[in-house]
Amino acid sequence: MDTILILDFGSQTTQLIGRRIRDLGVHSSIVAGDTAIEDSLLRDVKGIILSGSPASVADSDAPVPDSRVYQCGVPLLGICYGLQRLVADHGGTVDATVAREYGRSRQHYRRQHPLFKGVPDGFVSWMSHGDSIRELPADATLIAESEHGLPGCISFAQTNSVGIQFHPEVTHCEYGDTILENFAVGICGARRQWTVQHYLELEGRRVRQQVGSDPVLLLISGGVDSTVAAALLLQVLDPQQVHLMYIDTGLMRHRESEEVERGLRDLGARHLYLINAEERFLSRLAGISDPEQKRAVIGDAFIEVQQQEVARHISGDYFLAQGTLYTDLIESGRGVGTKAKVIKSHHNVRSPLVEAKRAAGRIVEPLSGLYKDEVRRLGKLLGVAAHTVDRHPFPGPGLAVRILGEVNREKCDILRAVDDIYLSQLRSRGLYHQIWQAFSVLLPVRSTGVTGDARGYGYVAALRAVISRDGMTADVYPFPPQDLLEISALITNRVPEVGRVVYDVSSKPPATIEWE
Repeated sequence: MDTILILDFGSQTTQLIGRRIRDLGVHSSIVAGDTAIEDSLLRDVKGIILSGSPASVADSDAPVPDSRVYQCGVPLLGICYGLQRLVADHGGTVDATVAREYGRSRQHYRRQHPLFKGVPDGFVSWMSHGDSIRELPADATLIAESEHGLPGCISFAQTNSVGIQFHPEVTHCEYGDTILENFAVGICGARRQWTVQHYLELEGRRVRQQVGSDPVLLLISGGVDSTVAAALLLQVLDPQQVHLMYIDTGLMRHRESEEVERGLRDLGARHLYLINAEERFLSRLAGISDPEQKRAVIGDAFIEVQQQEVARHISGDYFLAQGTLYTDLIESGRGVGTKAKVIKSHHNVRSPLVEAKRAAGRIVEPLSGLYKDEVRRLGKLLGVAAHTVDRHPFPGPGLAVRILGEVNREKCDILRAVDDIYLSQLRSRGLYHQIWQAFSVLLPVRSTGVTGDARGYGYVAALRAVISRDGMTADVYPFPPQDLLEISALITNRVPEVGRVVYDVSSKPPATIEWE
């Protein structure tokens, strides 16, 4: 299958590049930026993309590609750091003292290039770089400049390479998909052969090869990801081999456990274990306020409860499966390669006990190459019920990371009630499917209010609603004011412990979608 190979130097948006290429119908594969460029790796490769990076080419430990990448005979595209890498490796100069560009910047052409076919002069690009190009290599040609007079695109005829200083993979870049299509399909000549069905076939073969006939245990969190992972495992493996364990942590949404059980039985689960572990989780969380510590405690508790329960149901060794997405790996600094920065830990990625399983090669993550919308498409292909597939994302640690500060049963009950009203109202008002993710947060403060003629002193609940394409960036949902006012009033009237409701208007970045 025709493939675009992406060398990952640690950028938070590397997987977005692969995702955009796949959206074009072209297969993409991501490997570490310093991977040896061998003939076996290049089989079916029609082009190579060098990703961005948090590093500077001037750093002593800056990631460097195998020099054979410039001799392999396929077109190259450098993005941001990838362009700077091209410049430095071709004898040019990159300097941190020239200028920096962040956010929007218009590009103006100095010469024509097939990379920009159908893209008008002056289009808005999206920048995020602290280093800039001071001196071009001898064989390089300036194609475009930013509105600030800095190189925006450079071609290198000798190695059939072109580099751009901006990020076409992010949604804010105008004509980003067109630029990537011009490279992958136009310049590289890659055929459109990629589908979610093909991902299922490839992942199915990989999972079968990895686990053989051993039992596979999947911890079900209650969200879309673990449910789709369960559906995939039940389809590609012998269902008798698949063991599903749902641990009710006491941190779930309203009636979550009942819905999860019903959905998994409808998928044909043969071995389904429902564990009530509320007391074990809440007791571990007592007195803990730090979000990273909460995630670690929950991650360890998940595995420890599983270890206590598994001996009752599975004999011998087994594989541990998880519904990990690539966004989880990226934010936890566990994307391809070793150069990514940690944004926040995910309990299913960086927990010490999960790490031990990972080190032993006993972790199965069939969704780790996908983003949320791709998981939804895969879920529908696998026959997961629409009301489950279309649910908004829910974090593995559950309400523990939506209750700021210490977690206890009272706060969980309050937040469950608030969240149930909020999401029910979104559905009844026809707003739910306009929003990528909506949820409530219980703040660790109380606020004075008036209840009748008496003084009230209740909790503050924050409502969050964002629109996004992939969860890597997100904008605030522009609520119709009347809807927001009426939902707020319902919450304060029906949940007496809550005296004030606020709406979170922060985008991602700088904020993350979840508060913790």
